[in-house]
Amino acid sequence: MARKEQAENSANPGRLKQIALTYKMTRRADSKIGLVLAGVGIVTFGVFLAIGFLIDHPIYLGVLGFLLAFLAMAIVFGRRAERAAFGQMEGQPGAAAAVLQNVGRGWTTTPAVAMNRSQDVVHRAVGKAGIVLVAEGNPNRLKTLLAAEKKRMARVAVDAPVHDIVVGNDEGQVPLKKLRTTMMKLPRVLTGPQVTQTNDRLRAMGDLMSNMPLPKGPMPKGMRMPRGGKMR
Repeated sequence: MARKEQAENSANPGRLKQIALTYKMTRRADSKIGLVLAGVGIVTFGVFLAIGFLIDHPIYLGVLGFLLAFLAMAIVFGRRAERAAFGQMEGQPGAAAAVLQNVGRGWTTTPAVAMNRSQDVVHRAVGKAGIVLVAEGNPNRLKTLLAAEKKRMARVAVDAPVHDIVVGNDEGQVPLKKLRTTMMKLPRVLTGPQVTQTNDRLRAMGDLMSNMPLPKGPMPKGMRMPRGGKMR
């Protein structure tokens, strides 16, 4: 019991440090974050306290308002921190792969299943919606990469639908901050066993990076590609 309490106490400073680092990162991109959080907390607490005086229960509503104020501040902080993180990642090679790794349970992500020497890249995610190819880079060059990868997927996973998404801010593209939401909205058409079977077939086929170490998150901009152009 004592060991468990000691472990929990040692974990708390780590959580607080992580929150502090997240706040500093968010403040660099969102200078008004402190004022926004303070405003949300004060307004939420003030509204509940005022209602408490109106119904003659200021202490009860005050305590409730205090708790809900912290909850509202946490929600707002989480959303603005996420927005700031996306803003810093946007435009970096491999940023879409970092988002895909956190899409949620039920998805199997494989970064960089296709790439060319210009660092245009296609990532793959497999879930109950089927196979989703997520591309980032120059839209014109990506057409060739996506077409070749979709053809390869059709030969292996005949029962799974293949979707393609190009990450970007132009017409017909999906902004990085909306990538996760877009994927979650895709219709679920496969069962759990079908997803497993699809993943097994794809693993048997092999991938571009299966024998190549790949760092997590955005890929280094100076990464050199082997001679021979596109790799699949």
